[in-house]
Amino acid sequence: MRKLLIISLVLLFAACNSSYIDYPVSKKTDSTDVYFGNAVSDPYRWLEYSSLPETDEWIRAQKKITFDYLSRIPFRDSLRTRFMEIWDYERYSAPVKKGEKYFFLKNNGLQNQDVLYVMDSLGSEPRVILDPNLFSQDGTVALIRYAISNDGKYLAYALSKEGSDWNEIFVKSLISGNDLADHLEWVKFSSVSWYRNGFYYSCYPKPGDQQELTSPDRYHKVYYHHIGRPQKSDIPVFSDDENPDRRFTADVTSDERFLIIYESETSYGHIIHVKNMQNPGRGFIRLNDSFDNELVVVGNIENELYLMTDENASKNKLIKLNFDIRSGGFQSKTLIAEQNDVMSQVVLAGDKIFVKHLVDAHSVIRVMDREGKFLYEIKLPEYVDVFSMHGKNGDNELLYTLMGYTMPETIYRYDIENNKSDILFKPVVDFNPEDYITRLEFCTSKDGTRIPLYIILRRDIKQNGRNPVWLHGYGGFNKSLLPRFSPSRIVWLENGGIFVNANLRGGGEYGEEWHKAGIRLNKQNVFDDFIAAAEYLIREKYTRSSRLVIEGSSNGGLLVGVVVNQMPGLFGVAIPQVGVMDMLRYQRFTSGGAWESDYGSVNDSAEFNCLFDYSPLHNIREGVKYPAIMVTTGEQDDRVVPAHSFKYTATLQDKVPGPGPVLIRIQSKAGHGTGKPIRFKIEEQVDISAFALYNMHINPYDN
Repeated sequence: MRKLLIISLVLLFAACNSSYIDYPVSKKTDSTDVYFGNAVSDPYRWLEYSSLPETDEWIRAQKKITFDYLSRIPFRDSLRTRFMEIWDYERYSAPVKKGEKYFFLKNNGLQNQDVLYVMDSLGSEPRVILDPNLFSQDGTVALIRYAISNDGKYLAYALSKEGSDWNEIFVKSLISGNDLADHLEWVKFSSVSWYRNGFYYSCYPKPGDQQELTSPDRYHKVYYHHIGRPQKSDIPVFSDDENPDRRFTADVTSDERFLIIYESETSYGHIIHVKNMQNPGRGFIRLNDSFDNELVVVGNIENELYLMTDENASKNKLIKLNFDIRSGGFQSKTLIAEQNDVMSQVVLAGDKIFVKHLVDAHSVIRVMDREGKFLYEIKLPEYVDVFSMHGKNGDNELLYTLMGYTMPETIYRYDIENNKSDILFKPVVDFNPEDYITRLEFCTSKDGTRIPLYIILRRDIKQNGRNPVWLHGYGGFNKSLLPRFSPSRIVWLENGGIFVNANLRGGGEYGEEWHKAGIRLNKQNVFDDFIAAAEYLIREKYTRSSRLVIEGSSNGGLLVGVVVNQMPGLFGVAIPQVGVMDMLRYQRFTSGGAWESDYGSVNDSAEFNCLFDYSPLHNIREGVKYPAIMVTTGEQDDRVVPAHSFKYTATLQDKVPGPGPVLIRIQSKAGHGTGKPIRFKIEEQVDISAFALYNMHINPYDN
């Protein structure tokens, strides 16, 4: 009987082989660009125009073959049932104190969007303030951010539709519970920061017709909105029309003493402008003159402003600026110098300074006095991340959230005076974390650099070279991949899979030097690091090539696309999600110009050569056997526009002979990932997991 089952499965796997998939015809045009004398063909450029009827037809045809393929996977429904079970658990955000009340987000388990609640005190009965699930039947309207006025009377909240980066801001009275007439449009990359009877926010001019999802983001401005007035009467506060690609966001300190404007040109580096609102006639004071460093204001105590910066401190330091109200000048003092570990977050609470440091890509909390002297560490479990941490100057509590690879988001209240942490909320998830272990190991990259790998597996798994391994990476934009809990990952682990998180150069795990070692002309280091991680997992007998899945999203999708081209035989399955795949045209769309700090520019000859040498779209190897590939994107993605994934998929389907399939999963009414409803998240994770297991010839429910 078992022999017949194996034969039938093999036949079914073969039936879904790419040789049997009739891919949609992707027409080719004669579009060509010339860069420094190099003619580069772009035959699928028409796929950049989502409003064209032929693009719409191509999308519909790709959806049909992908979902027809997925529907034939015999265990997909069983996988979905388990995903639904394990996602169905209550989860909270750490409460944020405003006045004497606490505000937090909660999801009952399978609600598409988190709901905003308030408590009069910790542990008291919560009340619903805002339920975004009521804004749409399909759950595609999401609460992106919210801000409570300092007097506790108003809630300003930003909504996103269908995953777009475009937001709309509304205002609600917390006294009456009614929405006000205030409605702000074309808000993007914005904070919402209250000051007196209104708030600061940032927006762009209204784009042209049918250009909302593609046109470059230009002429960002900060405005002040007075409650009860129409948006057209809002007062412009900060802008720079001579540099239209720059972004500006506003922040007001909790005591409304300082207005801070962050000015950015790319994804790295800020110029900070500060206005002392006790003496607003003096205008803004500029704290620095270039975008060469990151600066973040972490809080203030009266006229003392505390900033975290990497200026002359690759792993960050904390400085204090003492402002003179009359002269407008300030004196600077270093409170906490750069240490061996990266300073990642600083909170002023009680009479202490709480510092989150990164140690080999996990978190510790170190407590300092107000002069920066180390006092002690708060004891934390092994290999976790402090996902959130906040408190108020003068209060006796710090609220923080911990997460680990097998530890769901757990919220603690820390008693500052008594140096004691108590659990406020611990989720109940349908799995036993004691069945799993987390290992920290290191592989060696091509140039000798040690790369940390977090390896999570069931305790009974043997290193026999046959295990399915899911290797995840990112490697860019100073982003640190820290321990995170994922219900989807638990399903993978409980079925004998191993999950590996690779902390690659280009991220922020070891500070700005680590970041710069993986950007622009150094970008190949990131790909070498990821390839070294894959080779290490095979060499150490965690897996073999045919059972190695690689996955990443956004810049991580680029990573997957590159290494598949460079080492196609090293991997069994590849899942590039919402990836940047056309490195020669990324700057032309929406926020792409801001990525130049990491990627470089095609307008520079050396950087063009580097980009062209690794661009996933331009380096697909015709006639070479590739792993099974499923690309994912959202139709409304206005950050990494879906044309990246469309052109990449069309080229793969044309050039790659198989036997692994090349499919693209296109999600309707979704964008880059922000605000994606739970049901969309579950369905997507079910499909990519089913695709991966199926193409490794593994049926997790075959007993």
